[in-house]
Amino acid sequence: MRQAQVTRNTLETQISVKVDLDGTGKAILDTGVPFLDHMLDQVARHGMIDLEIAARGDLHIDAHHTVEDIGITLGQAFTQAIEDKKGLRRYGHAYVPLDEALSRVVVDFSGRPGLELNVEFARARIGEFDVDLINEFFQGFVNHAMVTLHIDNLSGRNAHHQAETVFKAFGRALRMAMEPDPRAAGIIPSTKGSL
Repeated sequence: MRQAQVTRNTLETQISVKVDLDGTGKAILDTGVPFLDHMLDQVARHGMIDLEIAARGDLHIDAHHTVEDIGITLGQAFTQAIEDKKGLRRYGHAYVPLDEALSRVVVDFSGRPGLELNVEFARARIGEFDVDLINEFFQGFVNHAMVTLHIDNLSGRNAHHQAETVFKAFGRALRMAMEPDPRAAGIIPSTKGSL
């Protein structure tokens, strides 16, 4: 079973993440950041990942530490759940539209953290959510999941739509990359023999 549970406690945040990578898309989310809950729900549903996240952070300052630490803890949970990566497809990609917005996400379970995020949001805030924090979430995730992640918003005039297409496409790309490849059962998908 590809499951993991990780807890991260700092002076700024207390985060608990539980993942089942072979789930049905159920999400139980209580981060204290409602827009992030909405985005993580998209990842769970479109990635077919069961996801439980509870977070308490220094939201009286702002949401930065909470959002970043959720990305870190989620990345750690993925690393544990994936284990040795034998038999994975390794690469995943998705294009997702929402009305005028279209985003592409490509992921590689490479063992090397790398993020290329190219999104010019139509505005700086979505409700109370600072769109700069989307970068912080994904940077935390890639650093600890040890993946290469390319995110490109190809069109969009509505910042909420732009963000939603990014997170939906992220979920779909993860789903593809994490699928077992029946032709590569027990094989590390790399000529190096390790990832």
